[in-house]
Amino acid sequence: MRIFKWLNAGILVFCCGCDKPLPTLDGIDLARWQQDKNACNNQRVSMREAMDLEKEKLLALDQMQIVKLLGRPDQNELYSRNQKFFYYFMEPAPSCRDAVDSSAQKLVIRFNAMGLAKEVSVE
Repeated sequence: MRIFKWLNAGILVFCCGCDKPLPTLDGIDLARWQQDKNACNNQRVSMREAMDLEKEKLLALDQMQIVKLLGRPDQNELYSRNQKFFYYFMEPAPSCRDAVDSSAQKLVIRFNAMGLAKEVSVE
């Protein structure tokens, strides 16, 4: 009986302790990215091409890993079947003071019902 308790505890530690490491996104200054909320300071515009090349590295990360990497999303939406979308503006959002275009480009991350990034695109 004691052996099973230790075995269960060992399995629990193994399962919870093995977290996928966060990827490095080449050409993207994550500190500047996180500080540029809604892209109002035009810091993310210069990282648009790099994000196009590196966005595939975000696939299969969970929501908390995305938030650790890119910061809190500028917008998020909950859809049917527990799908969630995170939006990060690449150009100044319509809510910015100096925004000119209401159709600003943004990084869109779609999460499945399990909370894993299933689709990443720039729209």
